[in-house]
Amino acid sequence: MAGSPVEQVPSASAGGTGDEFGYPHGHLGHLTAEQEKALQDFKTVLGERGLYKHAPGEKPSHEDWTLLRFLRARKWVVEDAYKQFKDTEDWRKANQLEALYDTIDVEAYEETRSLYPQWTGRRDRRGIPIYLFQIRHLDSKTVANYEKKAESTSASLAKTDGSTPEKLLRLFALYENLTRFAQPLCSAMTDRDNAETPITLSTNIVDVSQVSLRMFWNLKSHMQAASTLATAHYPETLDRIFIIGAPYFFSTVWGWIKRWFDPITVSKIFILSAAEVKTELERFMEPRNIPKAYGGELEFEFFDRPNVDPKIKEAITWEKGHTEFPRGPAYWVASEDGKTLELFAVGRQDGKQRREKICSIPLPFASKAEEPAVVAVKEEVAAVEQEVKVDSAIEGVKALSISSSDDKPSTAEISEKVAAAVAPDAVTEQQKPAAVKA
Repeated sequence: MAGSPVEQVPSASAGGTGDEFGYPHGHLGHLTAEQEKALQDFKTVLGERGLYKHAPGEKPSHEDWTLLRFLRARKWVVEDAYKQFKDTEDWRKANQLEALYDTIDVEAYEETRSLYPQWTGRRDRRGIPIYLFQIRHLDSKTVANYEKKAESTSASLAKTDGSTPEKLLRLFALYENLTRFAQPLCSAMTDRDNAETPITLSTNIVDVSQVSLRMFWNLKSHMQAASTLATAHYPETLDRIFIIGAPYFFSTVWGWIKRWFDPITVSKIFILSAAEVKTELERFMEPRNIPKAYGGELEFEFFDRPNVDPKIKEAITWEKGHTEFPRGPAYWVASEDGKTLELFAVGRQDGKQRREKICSIPLPFASKAEEPAVVAVKEEVAAVEQEVKVDSAIEGVKALSISSSDDKPSTAEISEKVAAAVAPDAVTEQQKPAAVKA
């Protein structure tokens, strides 16, 4: 029974200040000297082995915050992070993850979404998206019907490696949504501490009430396979996981669960008694962002569409009459001028491919991708004698690739860059590096 006392299981206090893995430590902008060195070494290793590219003035093949996820997961051991990264890249290529997310059937996506953690539309006190998962909806009949349908019908145009079941590939479309929709959206919001640090995590409320031991047992293989692949290929996307409503036998179930995750993830799982739920959740979430079922003020039930944070709504500029986020897959793309992120709804609907712009949101911080070009201009200008006229300096830097485009810069562009280099305080918003795709 959900109301019975919970048998104690090993778990740290959720209210602690955290260890060396706790956000924002180990994240972009909060690296120690050793971690910064590990990141640079990791890039070098990946570059030498053909898995990372970053030409000066161009967008890197993989963002720093993505690389840091693998380093944190492997405790900053570069070779270990390389192995996991390579395995993930091979797996993504073999299963065409990009094509899967782009072409998955919207209804199939929504059917899968109903069986897994749901984004509430809210963020915790650190700005991390909050997800809710109620296990009781995964009864054996529902799961059996879903798996039968998934295995008999391909939901996307992606070709797979043949070893990853279709039912799990559909699940990973949801992970793609986390990393390509929810996290970039939350990263763009500046009403949080450490606003310049990209959000690469999720906070999860997992409700295991009304679930029998038999039901846990029936779900064991399904959840184990999903957890194992997620841990391997989407490392460090989970932050705190609050387990609520644990029955008296949960210590037995915990014995299974903790073997599915790496030790770092296990350290983030907290089993809360009924008396602890409201207090502990409020340590990490404002009451207005906690569903009413768990002592908060938020109107949100498990199968609901996200109840989007009013502050996010205020930051959004909607397109073509849209007023809410779309059903199905969607992802953010940097605008051409680099000042905003633009949301596109993708996937297939009624057999037709869609790519529709839904809305945009400002990108408050300049991209680091083009910094080398800006630095190159400043260094060139610094080398010019102070008494040389700006026109002469322009001729000396025409060969530089100042913008991120393939076209050569115009004389006007060069003039602006030179002027900015001579008087850095005069740099305008238009002269700042453009933001990149989140």
